[in-house]
Amino acid sequence: MTATLRSLAWPICCGILAGLLILLYLDGRPDHGGEADPIAQASLANAVRVAAPSVANIYTSKTLQTQLNPLYDDPFFRHFFRHGDPRQRERIQRSLGSAVIINHEGYLLTNHHVIRDADEILVLLYDGREALASVVGTDPETDLAVLRIDLPDLEPIRIGDPTRARVGDMVLAIGNPFGFGQTVTQGIVSATGRYGLRLTTYEDFIQTDAAINPGNSGGALVDARGQLLGINTAIYTRSGGSMGIGLAVPADLALRTMKDLIEHGHPVRGWLGIEVQRLPRALAEAHGLRGDNGVIVTNLFKDGPAARAGLRPGDIILRINEQPVGDGHAGMNLIAMTPPGEVVQLDMLRDQHHWQLEAEVGTRPTVSRLDH
Repeated sequence: MTATLRSLAWPICCGILAGLLILLYLDGRPDHGGEADPIAQASLANAVRVAAPSVANIYTSKTLQTQLNPLYDDPFFRHFFRHGDPRQRERIQRSLGSAVIINHEGYLLTNHHVIRDADEILVLLYDGREALASVVGTDPETDLAVLRIDLPDLEPIRIGDPTRARVGDMVLAIGNPFGFGQTVTQGIVSATGRYGLRLTTYEDFIQTDAAINPGNSGGALVDARGQLLGINTAIYTRSGGSMGIGLAVPADLALRTMKDLIEHGHPVRGWLGIEVQRLPRALAEAHGLRGDNGVIVTNLFKDGPAARAGLRPGDIILRINEQPVGDGHAGMNLIAMTPPGEVVQLDMLRDQHHWQLEAEVGTRPTVSRLDH
């Protein structure tokens, strides 16, 4: 009996020791109460901590002249008005939005429609400081604007890479909805490369279901690390509130536009001087083309880069610098991003034959010049 107990003593001691170690390990772990792993929650809180100080609230005001009483034009009624000309009176229209601090020099990105025609732009920072902003430049074709404030110790936002954003990635929208003050909403990337919405000329939106409401415009769409992915710009709504479809201008496009506005006062975009339309399916099949790639040239600007290179109406463009043009959107963006003066190669069809032409990219005229 004694021998049996002695033979079992060592295994029993080892078992007790192992049990104690397991209990100590489990006792040292945090109790989550059956909730999901808090790592994701902690990362979101950290993202807010990183990004929130770089997002500002904007309050704008502009003076409007209102027509009150047309009877003043009648000499018979004019003597009844004893308090001056009542035909015009001033009223102040106020609006709100958001902006993102980009660098220590005081430059901020926001939307063109947020500050359009504003007489005064007041910027309220996360730390409570206020400053009047000046408009550096605006670009209605991307609905972007650059502001500048003169304050020290600003906290610029960290810049992310929107080209690496994936559908399903977690994102946060930070802004000033309805003037509530800074508010954070959570969602995912619902889609990338959204276009054809006729909101702006150059559309390449990031779509998100993070709640975006009036006042969020110009605010930040950030990733789970608090890095800027885009400038919140628009919502699709039937009620005036969020319906889970928000749109943001990608950060890379916004920063390129900002650089141009600061250095030149206007965007600098490549231009070929052509008008195109999507290649009809029947015409594509007649040329033995498959898929949805290809655009047909419908018009050329006189003495424009494409005309000088020898393009003609009716030519079918398939690739630019070996990149498919798709339905025209991808090609338009590629040319717009190409610095003026660079030469691009056009792969095309003309009279059932494949052609290659080289064209030197020009500078896109301003909107007013194009309209004329």
